[in-house]
Amino acid sequence: MNTFVRLFRRSAAVVVMLAALHATAQAAGNTQIQDHSADVNGVTLHYLQAGAGDALPVVLLHGYAETSHMWRPLMPKLAGTHVVIAPDLRGAGQSSKPDGGYDKKTLAQDIHALVQKLGYPKVRIVGHDIGLMVAYAYAAQYPDEVDSIVLMDAFLPGVGDWTHVWLLRDLWHFHFYGETPLKLVDGRERTYFEHFWNDFAADRTHSIPEADRRFYAKEYARPGGMRAGFEYFKAFEQDAKDFAGFAQTPLHMPMLVLSGEKAGGQFLIDQAKLVDTDVQGVIVKGSGHWLMEEAPEQTIPALVAFLDR
Repeated sequence: MNTFVRLFRRSAAVVVMLAALHATAQAAGNTQIQDHSADVNGVTLHYLQAGAGDALPVVLLHGYAETSHMWRPLMPKLAGTHVVIAPDLRGAGQSSKPDGGYDKKTLAQDIHALVQKLGYPKVRIVGHDIGLMVAYAYAAQYPDEVDSIVLMDAFLPGVGDWTHVWLLRDLWHFHFYGETPLKLVDGRERTYFEHFWNDFAADRTHSIPEADRRFYAKEYARPGGMRAGFEYFKAFEQDAKDFAGFAQTPLHMPMLVLSGEKAGGQFLIDQAKLVDTDVQGVIVKGSGHWLMEEAPEQTIPALVAFLDR
C-alpha cells in the first residue's frame, strides 16, 4: 500500500509540474508579439498582435513620428487577458501609402475593416496623437462596437476652440507639405523628426530613446512615407468638418483622457467633455507629449487599470 501511495504521489506531482509548465508556456505565448498584415478597405495594413483571453480585444493606434512599435512596452501588460492589436496606420511603417485617404474618418474605416476581418464585434480602443483622432472617428462612426476609449495628448480638430491649437506658431508643420518640403526632408528625415521628439517633450534628454529614433526615421524614409505623413496634417480641415458633425451626437462609453502636464494639459480633457458624457481626465505630471516614453511609470498603469476594468 505504501509503495502504491508513493507512486501515486509522484505521478500527481509530475502532473502538477507539467500543468505548471504548460501554463507558463501559454503565458509566454500570449505575450509574444507577432507581425501580421491584412488587405482591408483597399490598403494593406501591417499590425502587431499579442495575447489571448476572454476580455475584449484592445486596439492601439500610434501617432505621427512613431509607428505601432511605440506600443511594445504596453502590449505584454495587457496580453494576459486581452488580444492586443497595434496597426501601422495607412501611410505609416509597413502599411500601404496610397495617394489619398488620410482624413481620420477614412483611417478609422481602415481599422474597423481590420477589426472586422479579425472577427471582433466589439473592442476597446486607444489612440495617441494622430491616433487619438482616428480612435475618436472610430468610436463616432461605430459607437455600438466600442466598449471604451482612451485619448492621449493631442487635440480633436473641429471641436470647441480647436483653432487655439491650429494657429499656434510652433505648429508650422500643419502646413508643411508639397514638392518643396518633400525635397527638403529627403535624406534628412531624422533632422525633421527631431523637432517633434525634442521640442514636444518636457525634457529633450528624456524623450524618445536613441534606438527608437533610428527605427522611426528609417520607417518614415520608406518610399512615400514622408509624403503620407504630411497628408495627416493636410487633412485637418476635412477632419474639422467631420468631427464637428460627429460631436453633434455625444458618445456615452467610458473615455479616459491622458494629457501631458507640459503639453496638452487641460485642453484635451475639456474637448473630450464636449464629445462624451463619461470622461475621466488625468494630467500626466511632468510629461510632455510623449507619454509612453517620458512617463511610463504613470501612463502604463493608468492604461492597464482602465482597459482591464
